[in-house]
Amino acid sequence: MKQISTTALSNILEIPTKELFLKLRELKLIIKKDNSWALTDEGQSKGGEYKESSKYGKYIVWPETFTFDDLETSNTEEDDSKFVNSTIIGKHFELTANKVNYILSELGWVKKGFKGWLLTEQGQKQQNGVQRKNYQSGVPFAKWPQAILESKVLIETISHIKGVEPDKKLKPETPKEQVGFREKFEAKHRATDGHFVRSKAEMLIDNWLYMVEIVHAYERKLPIEEDVYSDFYIPTGKVYIEYWGYENEPKYLARKKVKQELYKKYGFNLIELEDKEVQNIDDILPKLLLKYGIQSY
Repeated sequence: MKQISTTALSNILEIPTKELFLKLRELKLIIKKDNSWALTDEGQSKGGEYKESSKYGKYIVWPETFTFDDLETSNTEEDDSKFVNSTIIGKHFELTANKVNYILSELGWVKKGFKGWLLTEQGQKQQNGVQRKNYQSGVPFAKWPQAILESKVLIETISHIKGVEPDKKLKPETPKEQVGFREKFEAKHRATDGHFVRSKAEMLIDNWLYMVEIVHAYERKLPIEEDVYSDFYIPTGKVYIEYWGYENEPKYLARKKVKQELYKKYGFNLIELEDKEVQNIDDILPKLLLKYGIQSY
């Protein structure tokens, strides 16, 4: 396991270096000795070690996966031994705890607070996460049932981020109706940002988002077990956009109803657009986005 300096660790944990040293001292992991920092037995048990450098002399290093989550105590009646934190998840997937938290945030299961990570309604509903606080610093973080390590959604997301193919056993089969839809409506319209979309209306939406500098994804899979894709996804605000066309086709209308029910079931932020809204996109979309705290102008 890679060992890093306290300064490097402060960058990963997003804590000022001076504050991190104070926290480590408060937790009795280090002590001040002869005008320098020394490891305690407790600090060594948490993975702290000494390293020698011709430039810096003797200094302390820590496991790259070190977080304060490991030092929490529970003030609830729940058995925390049945839960895992971002550090344990990171070790399981060979990622840093900080990287895990950002992945969980991208999935909408946690969000970054002023300090630490806050459990979202989605994280509680979908993964049965629980909110915790570090007993010394008061910094909040989330814990999860061990079943999260087998979550298809999490495994698939991590695989994509790592650039590897997820286990085929974990990839759901695409429904025949969905295959037919994708084959029938080929993504052949190239938007300004390079996305290939399936209709001129989607191209107008994509171009508009690009021109107002709103980061977005096209056909992003919803972070649920069901194999469903949104038309557009905006990470800021965790907002999904669906454009509803082909209103005269029964199969399309049935698919539309299923997607609407899923958005409602999971409580996702959804903006729905039809042709009339797209034709007045400059006036309508900014107002709809503002409801979720996204400013476009």
